[in-house]
Amino acid sequence: MRIFLTGATGFIGSAVVANLIGARHEVSALARSDKAADQLRKAGAEVHRGDLLDLKSLHQGALEADAVIHTAFDHDFSRMADNCEADRAAIDAIGRALIGTSKPLIVTSGLPSIAGKTVTEVDVPPGVPRGTPRVSEQTAMAFVSLDVRVSIIRMPQVHDRQKQGFASYLIDHARENGVSIYVGEGQNRWPAVHRLDAARLYVRVLEKGAAGQAYHAVSEKGISFRDIAEAIGERLNIPTASLAAEDSERYFGWLDRVAQMDAPASSELTRASLDWLPRERSGFVEDIINSA
Repeated sequence: MRIFLTGATGFIGSAVVANLIGARHEVSALARSDKAADQLRKAGAEVHRGDLLDLKSLHQGALEADAVIHTAFDHDFSRMADNCEADRAAIDAIGRALIGTSKPLIVTSGLPSIAGKTVTEVDVPPGVPRGTPRVSEQTAMAFVSLDVRVSIIRMPQVHDRQKQGFASYLIDHARENGVSIYVGEGQNRWPAVHRLDAARLYVRVLEKGAAGQAYHAVSEKGISFRDIAEAIGERLNIPTASLAAEDSERYFGWLDRVAQMDAPASSELTRASLDWLPRERSGFVEDIINSA
């Protein structure tokens, strides 16, 4: 198939390119700069010039493809509301190009958090989370009734030795403060997946995914935040300590919600229905300790 891919030079998208080409698909990849275009050509992809704000380019890229995979998202947290709106508009422009075609549209989203529950693939996001008005999943799913084969891939913390999701920000914060902090007993949990395992899932969903179904790219369903903080302390050779919940926001700032996030998630349905099994040996904690 000919796949139109956004975010193709990003942390996850660059690995998706390699997996798609390895599975003998053609890749038309969105590129907003000459540097990105050169990188994509070297990877074996065809270049489609544009960016997430160029809705005409996105629409045209989708029209010319047999399927679309959307991995792009601007993670500048100082402009999160604007970035979420740009993401919604991009998905809408792509989706409109696919109406009535039954073509696959795979959209990347975050995992929902439901208090006191390990989230499964059948759980529906409970509205818009505080401070992160991202509606990728909701926007894409609206096209199912318009004969678009929409599938969602929900992402936890994605890691390798170079990057570790939100833990990368926590490492910088701990380095600046000389201590790695967890809140209370640190028993809130983060799910995680290795970047290469996540990339392999996109090909599985492309070839076997069902319309209207969410899939979880989860290999570790819940790592305690204390274990994460202690791994950061070991990586930086600094002490690890507990902080009372009432002092968390003062210490962490915008990272406070992240530090107290409890979002365990299962991938049992994904594994069973797509025969997807994570195979990378290094886990989230190990990649933090051995990070570059």
